[in-house]
Amino acid sequence: MIVYIAEKPSVGRAVAAVLPKPHQQGEGFIKVASGDVVTWCVGHLLEQAEPEVYNPEYKKWRKEHLPIIPAQWQHQVKPATRKQLAVVKKLIKQADVLVNMGDPDRVGQILVDEVINYSGVSKAKRMAAQRCLISDMNPDAIQRSLNDLRRNSDFIPLATSALARARADWLYGINMTRLCTLQGQASGYQGVLSVGRVQTPILGLVVHRDLEIENFVSKPFYEVFIELQTDNQQTYSAKWQPSAACDMYMDEDGRVLLKKLAQTVLNKVLNQPGQVVAVTESVKKQAAPLPYNLSSLQIDASKRFNFNAQKTLDLCQKLYETHKLLTYPRSDCRYLPQGHYHDKDSVSQAIAHSCSALNQAVQSADLTLKSKAWDDSKVSAHHAIIPTSRKLDGSRLSIDEQKIYELVARQYLMQFYPPFIYQEKQIDSEVSGGLFISRQKEVLSKGWKALLPERKGNTEDQEFSALKLPNVVKGDNLLCINGRLDEKQTSPPKHFTDATLLSAMTGIARYVSDPEIKKVLRDTDGLGTEATRAGIIELLFKRGFLSKQGKEIHATEVGRRLILSLPEVMALPDMTAHWESQLEAIAQKRMSYNEFMTPMLAGLQQLVEHVGQIRFTGLQGQGKARRRTKKR
Repeated sequence: MIVYIAEKPSVGRAVAAVLPKPHQQGEGFIKVASGDVVTWCVGHLLEQAEPEVYNPEYKKWRKEHLPIIPAQWQHQVKPATRKQLAVVKKLIKQADVLVNMGDPDRVGQILVDEVINYSGVSKAKRMAAQRCLISDMNPDAIQRSLNDLRRNSDFIPLATSALARARADWLYGINMTRLCTLQGQASGYQGVLSVGRVQTPILGLVVHRDLEIENFVSKPFYEVFIELQTDNQQTYSAKWQPSAACDMYMDEDGRVLLKKLAQTVLNKVLNQPGQVVAVTESVKKQAAPLPYNLSSLQIDASKRFNFNAQKTLDLCQKLYETHKLLTYPRSDCRYLPQGHYHDKDSVSQAIAHSCSALNQAVQSADLTLKSKAWDDSKVSAHHAIIPTSRKLDGSRLSIDEQKIYELVARQYLMQFYPPFIYQEKQIDSEVSGGLFISRQKEVLSKGWKALLPERKGNTEDQEFSALKLPNVVKGDNLLCINGRLDEKQTSPPKHFTDATLLSAMTGIARYVSDPEIKKVLRDTDGLGTEATRAGIIELLFKRGFLSKQGKEIHATEVGRRLILSLPEVMALPDMTAHWESQLEAIAQKRMSYNEFMTPMLAGLQQLVEHVGQIRFTGLQGQGKARRRTKKR
């Protein structure tokens, strides 16, 4: 008997639907005509044991207990799903063959694996278990996945990475939340100061951004623009490019801070002859952006529709599970398997049927094209989020579901459009010893950009000028016929929004200060996972550490005081970003579990000693009565 173990009931029922009928419905399982059984977890059926399971004394929050480090890790049964665990355990023991049908990611892998291991089956049965990766809930796609079973043991690195992450989160969250809460209490705070491996550096980003804005001192800077005339009476404008001799009067961004210098330059060049010293022209091609992973979709949905990250994830989940219009949404991958290229016709027709707004885009698509998105070497457990081949009347979707579907579908169709082509031209002109630069970008072919909806105030579009620079060559004579001095003010960075905070979590290397850690981080190494980032941001709001003013995200006073009390290593993203990189290395078989855990435990010990000596200031009288909750 084969027992298929899905991550959740909806997936279990979808799998059963393609297996032989008639079906016998049981409590927590479905038996199919072949005698095989489909059962399911309800998310995690097991959870990391509470500290008091290891020692009853740990129920009390006391400094002398810290750090709490289990000698032998234990799971405990979640009370709400105890009944379903009993069903799954019984079936696992009866099974001849087990099939892990968890969602195609680290969490989905370990969620089913930990139940199999907890059930006490033989090593032989565990090693014989198979893996089915489902990214599309439609029957044809599920059948293809069932026909392409892999060895579950091939995915042990994914489960090991997830295990290391779960234990690191437990160790860091339990110990530091207890310690910071106790230190806060000693300073007069009435409540829990929740600290987490990911949530705290994210809060740190917001706090440091708020402080940077508050402490920002605006300074005037000056730019010189002149109008040049050719011998053919053609005119164009150019901007002064300060030389190295001006460095002492400029800031780190190359802006001139001395008005007298800029005025002197202007006076010097007015009505003076000049010369073209260089002309450069180049035609550039820009390929279509890759299909979405979850973070890139959340960022675009926030920019276009002002959806927060959690709302976008919820809409995606519904489009995946309920409507079966999208593939698996909790993906960190922007590439597709080569085999999916053969589905382009059916997927495109499904888009045209389900989204009337993209009818013309489908008609104009060139399905003979093939972007770099189809690349087996870049796909592991899951692939990019794309539409499925299912057709559905778009009016059956909510307005917000339609928006997300259209966004994903448009990104998919871009793969069948030619590159965006534009020309860059630059004229370097010299007048009275000063260098003046003129730049122009001209659109030659819109390509995939023809699919983008028109947006007001699009800064990118403003880069492309309708005014053409004159055709000049090096050595042509010029005359400066006019000029102006512009006084501008330096401006502070902007407060984080849902989109920019999510973008910061995804590309965390930009915010890492340690150059050695920055080196090891890849573009894909962010804080948290695709599936957890939205929840972490929401959690910080729920715990009263963040607040929102319009679209802007601000730290609350409690959030600020917590970050300013903590050592930098906890408030900055460096440590956590490095951990994320190591967890990815475990998943890629480039690092072992022990190579990650041993230094992590040593660092935790040092942090406990350090934080235990800190006095948390500015929190007296704030917060609510302490609730003994564990960090998630």
